[in-house]
Amino acid sequence: MSELRFVRLGLGPDAVDYQEAWQEQRRVHAARFADEIPDTCLLLEHPPVYTAGRRTADSERPLDGTPVVDVDRGGKITWHGPGQLVGYPILKLPRPVDVIAHVRRLEEALIRACAEFGVETTRVEGRSGVWVLGDPVEQRPALGGLDLDFDPRLTDEEFDPRLNGPEYAPSNAGQRREDRKLAAIGIRIAKGVTMHGFALNCDPDNTWFDRIVPCGIRDAGVTSLSNELGRRVGVAEVLPVVEKHLREVLESAVPLPRAV
Repeated sequence: MSELRFVRLGLGPDAVDYQEAWQEQRRVHAARFADEIPDTCLLLEHPPVYTAGRRTADSERPLDGTPVVDVDRGGKITWHGPGQLVGYPILKLPRPVDVIAHVRRLEEALIRACAEFGVETTRVEGRSGVWVLGDPVEQRPALGGLDLDFDPRLTDEEFDPRLNGPEYAPSNAGQRREDRKLAAIGIRIAKGVTMHGFALNCDPDNTWFDRIVPCGIRDAGVTSLSNELGRRVGVAEVLPVVEKHLREVLESAVPLPRAV
């Protein structure tokens, strides 16, 4: 892949409104498709916002009617906000595009970045993104004094953690020693050029995730580098590390067309 250009669009007090960033993505996407610019990765933070991918179910949205921006990426509902590093790699790939391979490359770069901070992460089969694995089920603490055999999530497909108390909240998954997502990935590919990308939790207020069913997943939660390390790990500290590993992975990759 060709040299990757990074654009730091707005961080901290200069966080970029989601709709404004989406419009900039479209502009950069068109320029990349026309070969007017090289592969480009926009890096930024957003003010607090919920965004819903095409597969989001109504039951996964905020119960209180909080506004949600519906977007054209894959995946389901998530939250973006302060303390979260968002990256939009806008890359031209050979056609027919191998979407899964693109997602795996983004995951690999983020796994390497997290490892540099001493956080071991991995992939989870059937669930995109970067994860911290929890303890085996039999070793996890009981919830509310109940044996795991009575955990409603094991038997109730419609279980809603938002209605069952803070012990089930996605932001408390670390205390429950469950699998927890550290970085989310949701993409769209149009005309062979990628859009949208990843969100890596550095030191956000993860209780924002408790108002939704993050990524439509009811039996796991969310975490951050700060939660895992027990110290504040801000976006400014993480940014150059993520840039380094994105460059290493994406520039060294030789994307191939999807086998047909």
